[in-house]
Amino acid sequence: MTPNSQRNTCPSCSIHVEGDWVQCPLCCTDLTGPATVNPFPAVPLSFSRKKVFQVLVWTSFLLIFASLIVQLLFTHRDPQLGIWRIIWLGLATMWLVVLMAIRKRHNVAKGTVYLVAIIGLLCTYWDYLTGWHGWSLTYVVPIVCGAAILAVLISVRLMRMPVGDHIVYSGLTALMGTVPVVFWLLNWVYEPLPSTICGLLSVVTLVLLQLSRGSYVRHELAKRLHL
Repeated sequence: MTPNSQRNTCPSCSIHVEGDWVQCPLCCTDLTGPATVNPFPAVPLSFSRKKVFQVLVWTSFLLIFASLIVQLLFTHRDPQLGIWRIIWLGLATMWLVVLMAIRKRHNVAKGTVYLVAIIGLLCTYWDYLTGWHGWSLTYVVPIVCGAAILAVLISVRLMRMPVGDHIVYSGLTALMGTVPVVFWLLNWVYEPLPSTICGLLSVVTLVLLQLSRGSYVRHELAKRLHL
């Protein structure tokens, strides 16, 4: 028998703990005594982490390649912050959102909103301190929002999210696609292409989400809205 399997009594709480626990779940004291069979069955993941990471890696490579093509074909007005660094910022956002979803933390949608808002506000403040060139709203916000949308699409498509989370992520996708378009309509950006791409990406993602589980979502909304 292994050391882990010889411990299932807590000397501090004087309770018996079923399974192969090493420490007491109440006081974290080391357990002693013979082990028992774990009463809870092993629940496998509903998704493949390897597949998720493969999709993330290939998506990252494609985005980096696209950024190189953009730098070769277009000349940017602001020489202080190249699109390369903004692309890396978007890639970091995409990885963080997907990793939050993989770890199954609560309020992933709320965490995504906070993450995008903090990055956008920090870059806007940086833009303001350097004399306000407008690159934060023109490039950073659309790229970060687009990266978050890609992360949502990867999470929902590969991780088999519940219908309730599917609805929340659909709303999050719509929000992330709307913000850059609003900035464009308010004439706060000097280059409409990034905002346009982000808006189109949001529409495409919403269509894909609806095609995958649209009937379940409509059924769930009908139940919640009593329709």
